Amino acid sequence: MHLNESTKSSLQNILSHKLRSLLTLLGIIIGVFAVVTMFSTVYGLKNLINERMEGMGWNNSIIIYPSAGQENTSTLRLHRIRRLRRENKPLTLDDYSMLRAEVESKYIYGMIESYERYYSGTRKNNVQLRATNRDFFLTQTYVLATGRYFNDFENSSAAKVCVIGHFFAEQYFPGQDPLGQFIKVGDNRYQVVGVLAGDKLNEEGMNFNLWQRRQDLRAVYIPLSTGARYLRTANAIDYIYIQAENEAAFRIMRTETYQKLLAQHKMAHDFSFNDVGALMFKITQELEDMMQKWNITLSAIASISLIVGGIGLFSTLLISINERMLEIGVRKSIGATEMDIFLHFILEAIILALLGALIGISISTILIKLVSTALKASFPIPLAGIALGLGFSLFIGFLSGIYPAWKASRIDPIKAIYYFE
Repeated sequence: MHLNESTKSSLQNILSHKLRSLLTLLGIIIGVFAVVTMFSTVYGLKNLINERMEGMGWNNSIIIYPSAGQENTSTLRLHRIRRLRRENKPLTLDDYSMLRAEVESKYIYGMIESYERYYSGTRKNNVQLRATNRDFFLTQTYVLATGRYFNDFENSSAAKVCVIGHFFAEQYFPGQDPLGQFIKVGDNRYQVVGVLAGDKLNEEGMNFNLWQRRQDLRAVYIPLSTGARYLRTANAIDYIYIQAENEAAFRIMRTETYQKLLAQHKMAHDFSFNDVGALMFKITQELEDMMQKWNITLSAIASISLIVGGIGLFSTLLISINERMLEIGVRKSIGATEMDIFLHFILEAIILALLGALIGISISTILIKLVSTALKASFPIPLAGIALGLGFSLFIGFLSGIYPAWKASRIDPIKAIYYFE
């Protein structure tokens, strides 16, 4: 009997007993469904967390603060620094400009933060006034609802313009268009040139750093040069943020930044690094390890369903041998060999397992698509989960069919023909 004839015969037998075949495959369907869904959920959560971290500017980045220069120094080194009587100075606009020009980076921005009085009619409220540049909005994924960001002239000339946050506009300009209007914050008046939109990062129900981002959208933003001139003395700024293109470039960027700042500050260690990139890398590694452990654990649990399905398939094939004694006897009497009978039954087991796997994958794919649409998030269909489900189900089908196929092939054709008499 040829392979294609065995396959057709196996399919005919499966389709002639649809309900029994479906019940036999339930364990395999549930197992493959669980494997694919589990892999998709784990990969989807991992990708979602990584996207949110990147959207908040936490990856491959450092934040530079002023410091007294006494951290991580030995006693002898500390005495030497004191003897030199170097004057510690804060970070300045010149430091920011130097790093922006000489260090290769994806994003870089300086920041000045201050709470100032905001005058709105007869009301006086404290609002957060921040001086920065466009890269801050890009790293935090804050987009404009209307207007524009600061232009190059405004950045260089310390112009008194501002971009206001979404919640600030809602509170102080309800039902109005704030563009072009002047607001008084502290001792200065600023013209509104842009209004930030709502928090796109968290609008899908995933609350990442929600409190801080709401505070960001309540603030008023002015150019960094404006803040250095009117909010600080000697062009001082509070901190500098730098983000690299990728993990490989991050180490180079960090080293260059440290060396150039040392040269700029005449070798005085009066600044410190908050190595956000290293912390995020560590968190990402721990997250991947945890996800890997979950994959192994859930795969083991899902495998139990596949094994139970294999046992059901094994039982069904054994029972079907007695029902098909006459068929086996006739096939052998017209020339079918033991290998033909063995191949016929083993193919039936494998086809049953393959059908169960395909049904499980189809159900899982539909469910994942529905969940992704409902949550407005991307949950991919992982090839690893599909491959594992298919491979394990085919292995179970082959393993379950070996003994029934061998038993059917060894039946005497005369006894098989007269089995029901």
